[in-house]
Amino acid sequence: MEILDYAFMQRALLAAVLVGITAPAVGIYLVQRRQALMGDGIGHVAMTGVGLGFLLTWSPVWMATLVSVIGAVLMELIRWYGRTRGDIALAMLFYGGMAGGVMFINLAPTGSNANLTSYLFGSLSTVSESDVTAICILAAFVVLVTLGLRRQLFAVSQDEEFARVTGLPVRALNLLTAITAAVTVTVAMRVVGLLLVSALMVVPVAAAQQIGRSFAATFVIATAIGVSVTIGGTVTSYYQDVPPGATIVLLTIGAFMVLTALATPLARRRARAQAAADPAHDPAECAIPGTRKTTDEVGV
Repeated sequence: MEILDYAFMQRALLAAVLVGITAPAVGIYLVQRRQALMGDGIGHVAMTGVGLGFLLTWSPVWMATLVSVIGAVLMELIRWYGRTRGDIALAMLFYGGMAGGVMFINLAPTGSNANLTSYLFGSLSTVSESDVTAICILAAFVVLVTLGLRRQLFAVSQDEEFARVTGLPVRALNLLTAITAAVTVTVAMRVVGLLLVSALMVVPVAAAQQIGRSFAATFVIATAIGVSVTIGGTVTSYYQDVPPGATIVLLTIGAFMVLTALATPLARRRARAQAAADPAHDPAECAIPGTRKTTDEVGV
């Protein structure tokens, strides 16, 4: 393929695959916790890290990772102790992160608004070898956490009080989830951009939930959607000369709409099959609400 003849496209496609895996892998826990917009907030904070990277002539990816992790920890502390004024503190953190990024990058000798734009919305041609190395290392961390601790993270995401009663370190796991989300934001910013990364963390999961019957199935489907749209968006961006981040997000929304349209007939077919296989049981609408399933029952 012609697209693979260029080194920058090889780097871009590798980064796209890693982003397609990591973003939904973290996003599924954020959706379960009803923190779908957490990635967007971390993206605002990461802008300060990018600006500092240019100002201090250090890697913007690693600096953004450091600042994002600090911001994610602050977000969790605000959620725990903020109470009634927590939303104001979060707003100041998010908008301060944006303002800091713009200020620092304009103070940097080699910085400009054009540099910042490539991080805000993604840029295939600017993904360097050092960026790919950083993305690979960070993506490996995200995959290890989201798969290795999937049972614990699932339990905490479903019901913190129940998880606490069972002896799980709820606060430590919440903090780890926030840190993993921060790392994912910096993994994705070179491909999707800081302002659009939250969509890639949330929409594939929402799409997978339309047809997934268990947590494990939803996880696999969401990851498959993520990889498909990131590769598709990257290739489309190369051939059509369109912004990669916007293309990827629009493809993701398109996947959500298609699966949503398929969900209703699939649900009806499943209901008819279940009724035919076991007519003695009560219909689904008569089932007792609020019953809790274990992690084994939901396929974790």
